[in-house]
Amino acid sequence: MTHIVAGGTAPTFSLEGLDGKHYSLSSRLLLGPAVLVFFKISCPVCQFTLPFLERLYKRYGGDGISFLAVGQDDARATRQFAGRHGLTFPVLLDESHYPVSNAYGLTNVPTLFLVEPSGKARLVGMGFDKKDLEAIAAWLAEYKQTASAPLFRPDEAVPAHKPG
Repeated sequence: MTHIVAGGTAPTFSLEGLDGKHYSLSSRLLLGPAVLVFFKISCPVCQFTLPFLERLYKRYGGDGISFLAVGQDDARATRQFAGRHGLTFPVLLDESHYPVSNAYGLTNVPTLFLVEPSGKARLVGMGFDKKDLEAIAAWLAEYKQTASAPLFRPDEAVPAHKPG
């Protein structure tokens, strides 16, 4: 659960990434929309979901569209997780009392947010939800004025939902 709902304002934050850089949501939103995912490395649904977000990032990231993963574990473990799951978009650290996760009112991971440049949450999703990921892909394709491509391959057995 989260107290941020679609249409609500996403709290701004600044966190350090695994690359040592600081990332601020407000500066990212000046460039365009952002996809946020909050996760824990021990969460099996997070392990299942993050590679699909990497796929979205490879298709739609850049050109003003930001993807930020917000991890709730220490840097060493989060770095190993990011490498194991092939994450190439910025992975941020929300360790030590989880100030950003708490600002979002999170109780479950993974939790996804599609945040418009205005700072409003366009989509909020908890757990793995195939329709949410497809909706994000469709919205990003429309935003970039490009053709939407299927997110899931025909040979993949992807469930409709996995609770976080």
